[in-house]
Amino acid sequence: MYGRPASHARGKEALRGPAYHQRLLPAHTQLKYRQAGQGGDADEPTRDLAAELLAAEAAHFTEKNGAPALIDDADEDDETSVSNGAKRALPSAEGEGEDLEAKRRRILAETRAIDADDSEEDDDDDSEDDEDSDDDSDAELQRELDRVRREREERKKKEEAERLKEEEEARERDIALGNPLLNKQDFNMKRRWDDDVVFKNQARGTEDKGKKKEFVN
Repeated sequence: MYGRPASHARGKEALRGPAYHQRLLPAHTQLKYRQAGQGGDADEPTRDLAAELLAAEAAHFTEKNGAPALIDDADEDDETSVSNGAKRALPSAEGEGEDLEAKRRRILAETRAIDADDSEEDDDDDSEDDEDSDDDSDAELQRELDRVRREREERKKKEEAERLKEEEEARERDIALGNPLLNKQDFNMKRRWDDDVVFKNQARGTEDKGKKKEFVN
């Protein structure tokens, strides 16, 4: 007789479960590491920093002095091993002490030469810097003197213009006040306090009232 309740009258769309946006889902949950051949630490070759330093110093002195670099066989072996990315083979136990001592003496001599050259270059740079600073200070002082001179000249011109203006105003004022035809104060008439009243001069002619008139022959 009656239809179904309203609670049963639902469409198919109402039966869906919860929906989540794709960007709200968890992503990148695993940490990735560099593999071999991807530029990680494992791909870097073993470097002999001492050999690289000696080679750089030798190249520097060669470029500076124009003399060929003195590189012994051990250094050549070091450079070859650095370029190939392999470790240098250890010397034998008999000549190890002599090679290390000679190498140490040579490094000390080169460092002393480098320090001497650096000190000379620093002295030259200091002298050049002092000369440049002196030139800069002289130029700055000259600019300051020029600026002071310009300010004094401008101030003097301004004071002279103000003085001429005041003299001109004083001369015009003297001319205006010294001429009686142009001085308006001389033409001001003295007026009484009752000049503008309404009943002025109403008693005129009443002075002789009550006097006996006599005939004068």
